[in-house]
Amino acid sequence: MASYLQIADDEKGHDLDLFCVPRHYESDLDKVIIPHGLIMDRTERLARDIIQDMGGHHIVALCVLKGGYKFFADLLDYIKVLNHNSDKSVPLTVDFIRVKSYCVMHLSVIICIFCDHFLLLRKDIVETGRTMQTLLSLLSECNPKMVKVVSLLVKRTPRSSGYRPDYIGFEVPDAFLVGYALDYNEYFRDLSHICILNDQAKEKYKV
Repeated sequence: MASYLQIADDEKGHDLDLFCVPRHYESDLDKVIIPHGLIMDRTERLARDIIQDMGGHHIVALCVLKGGYKFFADLLDYIKVLNHNSDKSVPLTVDFIRVKSYCVMHLSVIICIFCDHFLLLRKDIVETGRTMQTLLSLLSECNPKMVKVVSLLVKRTPRSSGYRPDYIGFEVPDAFLVGYALDYNEYFRDLSHICILNDQAKEKYKV
């Protein structure tokens, strides 16, 4: 069972004026639920766990775009530091894939490069888990030696299929989260902290 830091449903969060928040978003956010520093510390620990479990294997690290790019970059940075400063190291190559929850793209061209490798799949947030299960099923057709999934966030929701990643940063309430590359219609990716979006912003940025 993956370890994680749980953010409770009744978590009060933190006032926006305690943090550096872009002025153009100040009226759109309810509260900061995970500060950037805590994200980084938890990401560093995930890197340590991955090195401990997978050190010595050639790993293809696959980032699920777009929301996963910031977590992916920071996690890779921590793994690179550990590669230089620990007894175990991970030979690493990277690639990217874009998957929409309502339309899993045909992946056969991309999948074939992972044959005979250990695959580390990185995602920003797992909600229902169904998209990830579909992606894992497609990846399995190429028979990689092993597939591990790391997700920064797993949402507690009654819509969940029950799927859980191998590595989890935080378990979070069933709220609309933005920041740290999580977006709402492409806005808020430039927000460093993970915050709860307020109802007025949902209407303001609705397509």
